[in-house]
Amino acid sequence: MKRTALIAAIAALAVAGCGSDDSSDDSSASSDTTASQAPAPTTDSGGGGGGATTDLQLAADESGALKFDKSSLEAKAGKVTITMDNPSPVPHAVGLEGNGVDEDGKTVSMDGKSVVTADLKPGSYTFYCPVDGHKAAGMEGTLTVK
Repeated sequence: MKRTALIAAIAALAVAGCGSDDSSDDSSASSDTTASQAPAPTTDSGGGGGGATTDLQLAADESGALKFDKSSLEAKAGKVTITMDNPSPVPHAVGLEGNGVDEDGKTVSMDGKSVVTADLKPGSYTFYCPVDGHKAAGMEGTLTVK
């Protein structure tokens, strides 16, 4: 009897895992929460310029210290997006500058996300927190674009 119940449960999970009839090809609509926690940099050659698209993750220090969890990032030339999570009670943002680029994401409070996107050429850029005094206190790092 237990074996029959186990087989029925496995069959139900297999059917539920098949998904819906939705014909959308958007794989980001998946209900798998682990995929959205720490996505790896991605490259997409589709679109106008034929360049790469890179998505990078960053986080402010949880303790309220004026630093990020990473001091260096790497990306391919093309459209680069940096998403910064703020687990800190101190407001933070993410900015990007260098080689003619100067972009800032919005300042966010605890549990917010600040996003900055730019079309980047190969070279060295600085990512930083544009909140007054945070960059000067050391809340910055280097983004190398190849």
